[in-house]
Amino acid sequence: MRHDRFESFLWSQVLLVALLGATLALFLRFPSLRTPYAQPELRLVLATVFMLSSGLIALLCATRFGVDGRRFDLMLCGGFFAMSLSWLAFTVVPGIAGGDAHIASAAGQTVGWAAIAVAPFATGRVPRRRAPLWWLLAGAVALLPPIWLVSTHTSSLTGVLALQALVQLLAAITFGDRYRRRGEDLDQWLSIVATLSLFATLSLVFTHDARPALVARGDFLVLFAHAVLLVGLWRAIRASEFGRAVAEERARVAREIHDGLAQYLFSVATHASMIEAGAPLDDALPKLRDAVTAAQQEARYAILALSSAAGRAPFDSALRRYVDVLTADGLLEVELEIDHSIELRPDEQIEVFRIVQEGLANARRHSDARHAWVQIGARAGERFVRVRDDGEGFAPEASEAGQGLRNIRERVGSIGGALQLSSAPGHGTSLEIVLR
Repeated sequence: MRHDRFESFLWSQVLLVALLGATLALFLRFPSLRTPYAQPELRLVLATVFMLSSGLIALLCATRFGVDGRRFDLMLCGGFFAMSLSWLAFTVVPGIAGGDAHIASAAGQTVGWAAIAVAPFATGRVPRRRAPLWWLLAGAVALLPPIWLVSTHTSSLTGVLALQALVQLLAAITFGDRYRRRGEDLDQWLSIVATLSLFATLSLVFTHDARPALVARGDFLVLFAHAVLLVGLWRAIRASEFGRAVAEERARVAREIHDGLAQYLFSVATHASMIEAGAPLDDALPKLRDAVTAAQQEARYAILALSSAAGRAPFDSALRRYVDVLTADGLLEVELEIDHSIELRPDEQIEVFRIVQEGLANARRHSDARHAWVQIGARAGERFVRVRDDGEGFAPEASEAGQGLRNIRERVGSIGGALQLSSAPGHGTSLEIVLR
């Protein structure tokens, strides 16, 4: 599977390089196509957008680093933060003041791309995450004066841009190779963005459009590259959030298997040993059968929860199968209503599944309910989950004592929802969760 994905990525890169190369050749062949726009205001607006987008990408990388502590994310954060500072210090501020520091800006972008290009070689994790992040950001700020001093002694903007293009080529290759080895989705996005940025820089080198106050077509290619990277990084963060939610849910299911299924299996072994020791079959066999049935049911619940958590089964399908298993013995009837237009995040899907499971388990085991209703929908622009039964109910002041209700409150809190509980002796129980 990974090999097929890398092969598809490689062909897409080949097509992208061919397309961008043909476009660059067309601009070189026909000079009238590469005429820049003398729009200093637009140039300033684009530089501001580049500064803000680079800063946002650095912030997202810092968020990933704060969660996982990977040196890879730390280097990405430093590189994009250096680029954002360069746009601010050497393009935006001079542009507002009417000055010119385009060589320093190009040099700053080159330094930022150099940090990004070596990120694939930064392996391992950092145990203490806050201090390295602050040191890296301070280092990026400290680089501004040396970059300015070097740029004042350099008159060749083309040479700086050529070096920047070389670094971007290295980044495209290293991230492509990292994607081949690891298969992480973010690496292919970074390789594509480096390729787009490479041809944007080459267009400036060959067409000499990197002059102050001029807006070249390569600038729009840089803008597109930043947009692509923001999408890719956001997808990577969402994927890492889902992965952490899956890991947490698997650990939770493992604990529940230990606390529930393991006890039933121990009971099965105990009754089997009693029968082997000569205990009366009329007493031991019914208990053994009950223990086996309970263990089987607990195993099915765990499998359904794991299927939903791992993403192998759609949320609504896993929930419906759980209801089918729960109601198979006819002791409880459940009506399930799901509005398919409602979107749930991966962490919300997992917690809502377990909340419904907990609510129906309480209705079955403790409320002596015969009917239950589950509804997942929207009302007045708010998404909600409601679990209601016709059981015995309980006094509201006694609700704090139940472990099941405490579990539900913890799960609701973990996804930022609000829980409303209503119950009274003889009038059933209703749980309603309003999702943020």
